[in-house]
Amino acid sequence: MFIRFITTGGTIDKIYFDALSRFAVGDSQVAHILAEGLVDFAYEIVPLLQKDSLEMTDEDRALLRETIANDDGQRYVVTHGTDTMAETAEALAGLSGKTIVLTGALSPARFKTTDAVFNVGMAVGAVQMAPPGVYLAMSGRIFPAGKVRKNRDANRFEAL
Repeated sequence: MFIRFITTGGTIDKIYFDALSRFAVGDSQVAHILAEGLVDFAYEIVPLLQKDSLEMTDEDRALLRETIANDDGQRYVVTHGTDTMAETAEALAGLSGKTIVLTGALSPARFKTTDAVFNVGMAVGAVQMAPPGVYLAMSGRIFPAGKVRKNRDANRFEAL
């Protein structure tokens, strides 16, 4: 089994930027998460973007879609910021023969208390078992694209 991880930035990769506790998107944490998880499958990590999802544009989504559409793989985990993850998932719908799972984190992977490791693990499990399509792995659940939203008040994802 082979999984291609495509990183686009978001909170999962954020680091402290300055003494005022502002954040910037840093290098992807996926390699670190997979190494610590002692995974036993073939994978490649493709760093595509380093953006906060609020800065994601239609052109960025088109680039992500084109990257996956032109790739010979079948299973993809895309790390993405949580604020516009659901919109990006919908933009990826309809790619035939591809299983795509978007995930991210509500707190940076570098923090001691983070959902990043759990979410990446959920995404890895989902991309192996789900039929072709686009999904989100967040808040301990797998959601089909177009049927999920981020509830900012509750700080979680939920079905529509």
